[in-house]
Amino acid sequence: MSTREAVTVIGLGAMGSTMAEVLLAAGHPTTVWNRTPGRADRLVTAGAVEAPTAAEAVAASSLIVISQVDYNAMFDSVADADLTGKVLVNLSSDSPERLRAASTWATDHGATLVTGGIMVPPPGIGQPTAYSFYSGPRDSLDRHSATLEVLGRVEYVGSDPGLAMLFYQAMLNIFWTTLTSYFYSAALIGTAGVDLGSLRGYVATMLTEVTEDGPMGFLNLITTELERGEYPGEQNNLHMQAVGAEHLADTFAQNGLDTTMPGALAALFARADAEGHGRQGLTSVVESIRKPVA
Repeated sequence: MSTREAVTVIGLGAMGSTMAEVLLAAGHPTTVWNRTPGRADRLVTAGAVEAPTAAEAVAASSLIVISQVDYNAMFDSVADADLTGKVLVNLSSDSPERLRAASTWATDHGATLVTGGIMVPPPGIGQPTAYSFYSGPRDSLDRHSATLEVLGRVEYVGSDPGLAMLFYQAMLNIFWTTLTSYFYSAALIGTAGVDLGSLRGYVATMLTEVTEDGPMGFLNLITTELERGEYPGEQNNLHMQAVGAEHLADTFAQNGLDTTMPGALAALFARADAEGHGRQGLTSVVESIRKPVA
């Protein structure tokens, strides 16, 4: 008999299936259920128990790990289950407000909801660099943290159920826009038939310099400016950046490329300049971001 905590995994897409595999490999008795039949065969071979219904899957464990397309899927899946005393750890994507509403829903059904956002793709689950943001009741998370650590490092960000998704979406925003910027730049360099290997090296160096530790690291400097609400622009003000952003958008247009992203950047910088931040530094753009266009 295993002495490891029993776990139920609801949702057997790429993410949920990998979670179940990792939990099984770590010795956790694992019950699984998926709305679409046929997803559990490989897991059953590995030792999982496939529950015929979501209600039976929930009944099998005190800890229910959920990985579905969104929170509506959770409502649909476990609405008929007895959730009394269960801890639902939902690692599905949705909006922070939906997570807050889901927390109330879980409480009304006798359960405790711990919200989460897992910050690696399926192959990364259980690997040394894996981690997830969690929010909600700290005591409920602590009771099951040893099990959740099997999936990745537990990063608790606060009691507000929406915080895990705020951090998750904030990190995805940086990840997606950084990669998409690289796609745009690769396309731009490609118009001249230049080898992308040289661009990759310059980008890697720049990202390293941006994120380097120490008080003079660029990310550290702008974080200090954001925290203080002070945006010095004596050396390189926002107006100069706004003019440069126009040139960037023009360059993409003149080379026959899509201008959605560089055009949006130029428009944002121009608006911040027009709103009176031209003599401040680039970080002052955050003030315009906080005042979205109606």
